[in-house]
Amino acid sequence: MANEKFKNAVQRIAQKTPPIWFMRQAGRYHQHYQKLRAKYSFMELCKNPELAAEVAFGPVNEFDFDVAILFSDLLFPLEAMGMGLSYDDGGPKLGWHLTAENISQLKRPDDALPALEFQKQAMLATRARIPAQKSLIGFVGGPWTLFAYAVQGSHDGGLTQAKAQLPLFEGFCAKVVELLEKNIRLQLEGGAEIVMLFDTAAGELSPALFKRHVVPQLSKLAQTFPQKLGYYSKLTTQAHLDHPLFQSGLFAGLGFDHRWALKTAVRLSKSGFVQGNFDQSLFFADTIHFKNYLADYIHAVKEFSASERAGWVCGLGHGVLPKTPEAHVKHFVDYVRSELA
Repeated sequence: MANEKFKNAVQRIAQKTPPIWFMRQAGRYHQHYQKLRAKYSFMELCKNPELAAEVAFGPVNEFDFDVAILFSDLLFPLEAMGMGLSYDDGGPKLGWHLTAENISQLKRPDDALPALEFQKQAMLATRARIPAQKSLIGFVGGPWTLFAYAVQGSHDGGLTQAKAQLPLFEGFCAKVVELLEKNIRLQLEGGAEIVMLFDTAAGELSPALFKRHVVPQLSKLAQTFPQKLGYYSKLTTQAHLDHPLFQSGLFAGLGFDHRWALKTAVRLSKSGFVQGNFDQSLFFADTIHFKNYLADYIHAVKEFSASERAGWVCGLGHGVLPKTPEAHVKHFVDYVRSELA
Protein backbone atom coordinates (compact mmCIF):
# COMPACT_ATOMS: atom_id res chain seq x y z
CA MET A 1 0.00 0.00 0.00
CA ALA A 2 1.24 3.48 -0.84
CA ASN A 3 0.60 5.10 2.56
CA GLU A 4 2.53 3.53 5.42
CA LYS A 5 0.05 4.58 8.11
CA PHE A 6 -2.90 3.16 6.19
CA LYS A 7 -0.98 -0.06 5.54
CA ASN A 8 -0.28 -0.36 9.27
CA ALA A 9 -3.96 0.19 10.07
CA VAL A 10 -5.08 -2.55 7.68
CA GLN A 11 -2.53 -4.92 9.21
CA ARG A 12 -3.38 -3.87 12.80
CA ILE A 13 0.16 -2.69 13.47
CA ALA A 14 0.22 -0.32 16.44
CA GLN A 15 1.17 3.27 15.66
CA LYS A 16 0.83 6.53 17.57
CA THR A 17 -0.40 8.62 14.65
CA PRO A 18 -3.36 7.23 12.70
CA PRO A 19 -4.00 7.70 8.99
CA ILE A 20 -6.77 10.20 8.27
CA TRP A 21 -9.44 10.18 5.58
CA PHE A 22 -13.01 11.38 5.47
CA MET A 23 -15.94 10.04 3.53
CA ARG A 24 -17.11 12.72 1.03
CA GLN A 25 -13.83 14.55 1.57
CA ALA A 26 -13.91 15.81 -2.05
CA GLY A 27 -17.50 17.03 -1.91
CA ARG A 28 -19.57 20.16 -1.85
CA TYR A 29 -17.95 21.87 1.15
CA HIS A 30 -14.65 22.34 -0.71
CA GLN A 31 -13.88 25.43 -2.82
CA HIS A 32 -11.70 23.33 -5.12
CA TYR A 33 -14.76 21.22 -5.93
CA GLN A 34 -17.06 24.23 -6.19
CA LYS A 35 -14.85 25.87 -8.82
CA LEU A 36 -14.93 22.72 -10.93
CA ARG A 37 -18.65 22.28 -10.38
CA ALA A 38 -19.25 25.81 -11.71
CA LYS A 39 -17.84 24.63 -15.06
CA TYR A 40 -19.03 21.02 -15.23
CA SER A 41 -22.07 18.99 -14.27
CA PHE A 42 -21.80 16.43 -11.48
CA MET A 43 -22.11 13.66 -14.06
CA GLU A 44 -19.23 15.13 -16.08
CA LEU A 45 -17.03 15.32 -13.00
CA CYS A 46 -17.68 11.65 -12.29
CA LYS A 47 -17.51 10.24 -15.79
CA ASN A 48 -14.57 12.22 -17.20
CA PRO A 49 -11.55 10.40 -15.72
CA GLU A 50 -9.28 13.44 -15.67
CA LEU A 51 -11.92 15.57 -13.97
CA ALA A 52 -12.69 12.84 -11.42
CA ALA A 53 -8.96 12.61 -10.68
CA GLU A 54 -8.72 16.37 -10.20
CA VAL A 55 -11.65 16.38 -7.77
CA ALA A 56 -10.12 13.53 -5.75
CA PHE A 57 -6.73 15.28 -5.75
CA GLY A 58 -8.07 18.54 -4.29
CA PRO A 59 -8.61 17.62 -0.62
CA VAL A 60 -5.52 15.39 -0.50
CA ASN A 61 -3.48 18.31 -1.74
CA GLU A 62 -5.01 20.95 0.53
CA PHE A 63 -5.67 19.06 3.75
CA ASP A 64 -3.01 16.34 3.43
CA PHE A 65 -5.34 13.38 3.93
CA ASP A 66 -3.47 10.07 3.88
CA VAL A 67 -5.97 8.43 1.52
CA ALA A 68 -7.64 9.59 -1.69
CA ILE A 69 -11.05 8.23 -2.65
CA LEU A 70 -12.43 7.64 -6.12
CA PHE A 71 -14.76 10.51 -6.97
CA SER A 72 -17.94 8.87 -8.17
CA ASP A 73 -21.42 7.94 -6.98
CA LEU A 74 -22.83 4.72 -5.59
CA LEU A 75 -25.90 4.80 -7.87
CA PHE A 76 -24.07 4.25 -11.16
CA PRO A 77 -24.65 0.45 -11.05
CA LEU A 78 -28.40 1.17 -11.09
CA GLU A 79 -27.94 3.40 -14.11
CA ALA A 80 -25.83 0.70 -15.76
CA MET A 81 -28.65 -1.82 -15.24
CA GLY A 82 -31.02 0.44 -17.18
CA MET A 83 -32.77 2.40 -14.44
CA GLY A 84 -31.68 5.80 -15.74
CA LEU A 85 -30.08 8.45 -13.53
CA SER A 86 -29.95 12.24 -13.40
CA TYR A 87 -28.83 14.80 -10.85
CA ASP A 88 -30.16 18.22 -9.97
CA ASP A 89 -30.20 20.44 -6.89
CA GLY A 90 -32.70 18.07 -5.31
CA GLY A 91 -30.32 15.11 -5.53
CA PRO A 92 -30.27 11.99 -7.70
CA LYS A 93 -33.32 10.83 -9.61
CA LEU A 94 -33.80 7.41 -11.18
CA GLY A 95 -35.79 6.98 -14.36
CA TRP A 96 -38.06 4.37 -12.76
CA HIS A 97 -38.48 2.56 -9.47
CA LEU A 98 -38.15 -1.18 -8.95
CA THR A 99 -41.31 -3.28 -8.59
CA ALA A 100 -42.25 -6.94 -8.96
CA GLU A 101 -43.63 -6.06 -12.39
CA ASN A 102 -40.47 -4.50 -13.82
CA ILE A 103 -37.59 -6.28 -12.07
CA SER A 104 -37.09 -8.40 -15.19
CA GLN A 105 -36.14 -5.21 -17.07
CA LEU A 106 -32.84 -4.93 -15.19
CA LYS A 107 -29.93 -5.58 -17.53
CA ARG A 108 -27.74 -8.63 -17.12
CA PRO A 109 -24.42 -7.89 -15.37
CA ASP A 110 -22.34 -8.55 -18.50
CA ASP A 111 -24.51 -6.14 -20.47
CA ALA A 112 -24.37 -3.49 -17.72
CA LEU A 113 -20.64 -3.61 -17.03
CA PRO A 114 -19.40 -1.49 -19.99
CA ALA A 115 -21.30 1.48 -18.53
CA LEU A 116 -19.00 1.32 -15.47
CA GLU A 117 -15.68 1.16 -17.32
CA PHE A 118 -15.21 4.89 -16.67
CA GLN A 119 -14.55 4.12 -13.00
CA LYS A 120 -11.48 2.07 -13.88
CA GLN A 121 -10.19 4.90 -16.04
CA ALA A 122 -10.94 7.42 -13.29
CA MET A 123 -9.04 5.26 -10.83
CA LEU A 124 -6.02 5.07 -13.13
CA ALA A 125 -6.09 8.84 -13.64
CA THR A 126 -6.43 9.47 -9.91
CA ARG A 127 -3.49 7.22 -9.09
CA ALA A 128 -1.41 9.19 -11.57
CA ARG A 129 -2.59 12.54 -10.14
CA ILE A 130 -2.13 12.07 -6.40
CA PRO A 131 1.23 11.90 -4.58
CA ALA A 132 2.94 8.52 -4.60
CA GLN A 133 2.81 8.22 -0.79
CA LYS A 134 -0.98 8.58 -0.64
CA SER A 135 -3.18 5.49 -0.70
CA LEU A 136 -6.16 5.19 -3.04
CA ILE A 137 -9.45 3.47 -2.33
CA GLY A 138 -12.59 2.89 -4.36
CA PHE A 139 -16.18 2.34 -3.32
CA VAL A 140 -19.49 0.83 -4.33
CA GLY A 141 -22.89 0.90 -2.68
CA GLY A 142 -23.94 -2.02 -0.52
CA PRO A 143 -26.65 -4.26 -2.02
CA TRP A 144 -29.30 -3.23 0.51
CA THR A 145 -28.64 0.49 0.04
CA LEU A 146 -28.86 0.10 -3.74
CA PHE A 147 -32.11 -1.82 -3.30
CA ALA A 148 -33.56 0.95 -1.14
CA TYR A 149 -32.71 3.51 -3.79
CA ALA A 150 -34.02 1.28 -6.58
CA VAL A 151 -37.40 0.82 -4.85
CA GLN A 152 -38.06 4.28 -3.48
CA GLY A 153 -35.50 6.64 -4.99
CA SER A 154 -33.76 7.49 -1.71
CA HIS A 155 -32.87 6.05 1.65
CA ASP A 156 -34.69 8.70 3.67
CA GLY A 157 -37.13 7.97 6.46
CA GLY A 158 -37.82 4.47 7.68
CA LEU A 159 -37.56 2.80 4.23
CA THR A 160 -41.20 1.76 4.39
CA GLN A 161 -41.45 1.00 0.68
CA ALA A 162 -38.16 -0.91 0.54
CA LYS A 163 -39.12 -3.03 3.54
CA ALA A 164 -42.54 -3.72 2.05
CA GLN A 165 -40.79 -4.99 -1.09
CA LEU A 166 -38.26 -7.10 0.84
CA PRO A 167 -39.32 -10.28 -1.03
CA LEU A 168 -37.81 -8.66 -4.16
CA PHE A 169 -34.39 -8.24 -2.55
CA GLU A 170 -33.06 -11.70 -3.37
CA GLY A 171 -34.04 -11.40 -7.03
CA PHE A 172 -32.47 -7.94 -7.19
CA CYS A 173 -29.27 -9.27 -5.63
CA ALA A 174 -29.10 -12.09 -8.18
CA LYS A 175 -28.13 -9.39 -10.67
CA VAL A 176 -26.68 -6.56 -8.64
CA VAL A 177 -24.21 -8.60 -6.56
CA GLU A 178 -22.67 -10.10 -9.70
CA LEU A 179 -22.45 -6.61 -11.20
CA LEU A 180 -20.85 -5.28 -8.00
CA GLU A 181 -18.27 -8.07 -8.19
CA LYS A 182 -17.36 -6.95 -11.69
CA ASN A 183 -17.46 -3.29 -10.66
CA ILE A 184 -15.13 -3.93 -7.72
CA ARG A 185 -12.74 -5.83 -9.99
CA LEU A 186 -12.65 -2.86 -12.36
CA GLN A 187 -11.70 -0.53 -9.53
CA LEU A 188 -9.02 -2.89 -8.22
CA GLU A 189 -7.58 -3.22 -11.72
CA GLY A 190 -7.49 0.59 -11.87
CA GLY A 191 -5.31 0.79 -8.78
CA ALA A 192 -7.64 0.74 -5.78
CA GLU A 193 -5.91 -0.75 -2.74
CA ILE A 194 -9.22 -1.28 -0.95
CA VAL A 195 -12.81 -0.90 -2.16
CA MET A 196 -15.33 0.26 0.42
CA LEU A 197 -18.88 -1.05 0.54
CA PHE A 198 -20.96 1.91 1.67
CA ASP A 199 -24.25 0.70 3.17
CA THR A 200 -25.87 3.90 4.37
CA ALA A 201 -29.34 2.35 4.63
CA ALA A 202 -28.31 -0.78 6.54
CA GLY A 203 -29.14 0.48 10.02
CA GLU A 204 -32.78 1.03 9.11
CA LEU A 205 -33.21 -2.75 9.18
CA SER A 206 -33.58 -4.61 12.45
CA PRO A 207 -30.54 -6.71 13.42
CA ALA A 208 -32.52 -9.87 12.63
CA LEU A 209 -33.49 -8.76 9.12
CA PHE A 210 -29.99 -7.41 8.49
CA LYS A 211 -28.46 -10.76 9.38
CA ARG A 212 -31.05 -12.78 7.48
CA HIS A 213 -31.07 -10.83 4.22
CA VAL A 214 -28.05 -8.53 3.97
CA VAL A 215 -25.21 -10.47 5.58
CA PRO A 216 -25.40 -13.41 3.08
CA GLN A 217 -24.96 -10.96 0.19
CA LEU A 218 -22.08 -9.20 1.93
CA SER A 219 -20.50 -12.58 2.58
CA LYS A 220 -20.52 -13.39 -1.15
CA LEU A 221 -18.62 -10.20 -1.91
CA ALA A 222 -16.19 -10.58 0.99
CA GLN A 223 -15.37 -14.16 0.02
CA THR A 224 -14.79 -13.13 -3.59
CA PHE A 225 -12.35 -10.38 -2.53
CA PRO A 226 -10.82 -11.41 0.81
CA GLN A 227 -8.97 -8.58 2.53
CA LYS A 228 -9.77 -6.22 -0.34
CA LEU A 229 -13.11 -4.81 0.84
CA GLY A 230 -13.99 -2.47 3.66
CA TYR A 231 -17.55 -2.19 4.97
CA TYR A 232 -19.23 0.90 6.39
CA SER A 233 -22.83 0.83 7.59
CA LYS A 234 -24.74 3.79 8.98
CA LEU A 235 -26.91 3.46 12.10
CA THR A 236 -25.98 -0.18 12.68
CA THR A 237 -25.53 -1.31 16.27
CA GLN A 238 -23.46 -3.94 17.99
CA ALA A 239 -26.42 -6.31 17.58
CA HIS A 240 -26.18 -5.88 13.79
CA LEU A 241 -22.44 -6.47 13.52
CA ASP A 242 -22.14 -9.19 16.16
CA HIS A 243 -21.89 -11.84 13.45
CA PRO A 244 -19.07 -14.22 12.45
CA LEU A 245 -18.67 -12.48 9.07
CA PHE A 246 -17.42 -9.30 10.73
CA GLN A 247 -14.94 -11.19 12.90
CA SER A 248 -13.80 -13.54 10.13
CA GLY A 249 -10.94 -11.40 8.82
CA LEU A 250 -12.45 -11.45 5.32
CA PHE A 251 -12.97 -7.71 5.37
CA ALA A 252 -9.94 -5.40 5.20
CA GLY A 253 -11.69 -3.18 7.71
CA LEU A 254 -14.94 -1.77 9.04
CA GLY A 255 -16.25 1.78 9.35
CA PHE A 256 -18.30 2.96 12.32
CA ASP A 257 -20.48 6.02 12.74
CA HIS A 258 -20.28 8.43 15.68
CA ARG A 259 -22.79 6.46 17.75
CA TRP A 260 -20.09 3.90 18.52
CA ALA A 261 -17.40 4.11 21.18
CA LEU A 262 -14.13 3.66 19.36
CA LYS A 263 -12.84 1.08 21.84
CA THR A 264 -16.00 -1.01 21.36
CA ALA A 265 -15.54 -0.90 17.60
CA VAL A 266 -11.90 -2.00 17.80
CA ARG A 267 -12.78 -4.91 20.06
CA LEU A 268 -15.71 -6.05 17.93
CA SER A 269 -13.91 -6.16 14.58
CA LYS A 270 -10.74 -7.87 15.88
CA SER A 271 -8.80 -7.54 12.58
CA GLY A 272 -8.30 -5.00 9.82
CA PHE A 273 -8.81 -1.26 10.08
CA VAL A 274 -11.46 0.51 12.14
CA GLN A 275 -12.51 3.74 10.45
CA GLY A 276 -14.32 6.56 12.26
CA ASN A 277 -15.87 8.33 13.97
CA PHE A 278 -16.00 12.02 15.03
CA ASP A 279 -19.48 13.53 14.64
CA GLN A 280 -19.40 15.48 11.38
CA SER A 281 -22.15 17.84 12.55
CA LEU A 282 -19.86 19.26 15.24
CA PHE A 283 -17.81 20.98 12.51
CA PHE A 284 -20.63 23.55 12.36
CA ALA A 285 -20.12 24.71 15.94
CA ASP A 286 -18.34 28.02 16.46
CA THR A 287 -14.57 27.61 16.38
CA ILE A 288 -14.03 27.61 20.14
CA HIS A 289 -16.64 24.94 20.77
CA PHE A 290 -15.56 22.89 17.76
CA LYS A 291 -11.99 22.80 19.04
CA ASN A 292 -13.22 21.78 22.49
CA TYR A 293 -15.34 18.95 21.06
CA LEU A 294 -12.37 17.71 19.07
CA ALA A 295 -10.06 17.96 22.07
CA ASP A 296 -12.50 15.89 24.13
CA TYR A 297 -12.68 13.27 21.39
CA ILE A 298 -8.91 12.95 21.11
CA HIS A 299 -8.52 12.98 24.90
CA ALA A 300 -10.77 9.91 25.05
CA VAL A 301 -8.64 8.24 22.36
CA LYS A 302 -5.51 8.92 24.41
CA GLU A 303 -6.96 6.97 27.32
CA PHE A 304 -6.01 3.72 25.62
CA SER A 305 -2.62 2.84 24.25
CA ALA A 306 -1.44 2.71 20.65
CA SER A 307 -1.66 -1.09 20.76
CA GLU A 308 -5.24 -0.93 22.08
CA ARG A 309 -6.28 1.27 19.16
CA ALA A 310 -4.20 -0.50 16.53
CA GLY A 311 -6.09 -0.42 13.25
CA TRP A 312 -7.70 2.97 13.79
CA VAL A 313 -8.23 5.13 10.72
CA CYS A 314 -9.23 8.56 11.98
CA GLY A 315 -12.28 10.01 10.26
CA LEU A 316 -15.87 11.04 10.70
CA GLY A 317 -19.01 9.24 11.80
CA HIS A 318 -20.32 9.70 8.26
CA GLY A 319 -19.30 12.04 5.45
CA VAL A 320 -18.30 15.71 5.27
CA LEU A 321 -21.48 17.75 5.05
CA PRO A 322 -22.07 20.59 2.55
CA LYS A 323 -20.94 24.02 3.85
CA THR A 324 -18.61 22.48 6.44
CA PRO A 325 -16.02 25.17 7.29
CA GLU A 326 -12.78 24.33 5.53
CA ALA A 327 -10.77 25.88 8.36
CA HIS A 328 -12.24 23.32 10.74
CA VAL A 329 -11.30 20.46 8.40
CA LYS A 330 -7.72 21.71 8.32
CA HIS A 331 -7.63 22.15 12.09
CA PHE A 332 -8.95 18.60 12.57
CA VAL A 333 -6.15 17.04 10.53
CA ASP A 334 -3.42 19.21 12.07
CA TYR A 335 -4.68 18.74 15.63
CA VAL A 336 -4.96 14.96 15.43
CA ARG A 337 -1.42 14.67 14.09
CA SER A 338 0.03 17.06 16.66
CA GLU A 339 -1.72 15.43 19.63
CA LEU A 340 -0.95 11.86 18.55
CA ALA A 341 2.60 12.42 17.28
